[in-house]
Amino acid sequence: MPTAEKVDLYKDNKKEYAATTKPVLIETGPAVYLSISGKGAPGGSAFTDAVGALYGVAFTIKMTRKFAGKRDYAVCKLEGLWPKLNDGTASVNKDDWEWQLMIRTPKFVTSADLKKAVETLLKRGKGADCQRVELLSLDEGLCVQALHVGPYDEESKTVATMQSLAEKHGLRSSGPHHEIYLSDPRRVAASKLKTILRQPVKKASR
Repeated sequence: MPTAEKVDLYKDNKKEYAATTKPVLIETGPAVYLSISGKGAPGGSAFTDAVGALYGVAFTIKMTRKFAGKRDYAVCKLEGLWPKLNDGTASVNKDDWEWQLMIRTPKFVTSADLKKAVETLLKRGKGADCQRVELLSLDEGLCVQALHVGPYDEESKTVATMQSLAEKHGLRSSGPHHEIYLSDPRRVAASKLKTILRQPVKKASR
């Protein structure tokens, strides 16, 4: 029996991950993510520990399934929801920022896969943060999307162009600010970081 092709969610959903510096409207479909929520400055210890726990679970699920002869897939890049960054209520103090970090995962990954991965990591002494990882279903629908190139602290310039497009079409925000991290800040200069910014929108009420 031929081996099933390795699942690549970016390839399968390429229209959702196409982005240029010019904002556009896109339609996104329902997606499943491994997710972990927390609070603290981006790059701080709480944030870094959460990223480590999330990737630990993601790769453990992938490898456990692969060794069991189940369908293989590529682990996706880090994404994040920032609930208060699009409504002006985020604290000036980044230590107070709330976030929900995510890794998109195939819909065939189950809660049983997640539970088994967490048990495996705990046995290996990999830290208790993995117990906070959960499966999340997300259906953002219509979104404004753009590619931001440069430091994270300068995203407001790109967000402003996205807001202008939304207003032009009579749309307003309908969900948390969403970021998809295409670059690793440990290896890429801040000026060259690439981040897809996504904002769910809906018709503004009159």
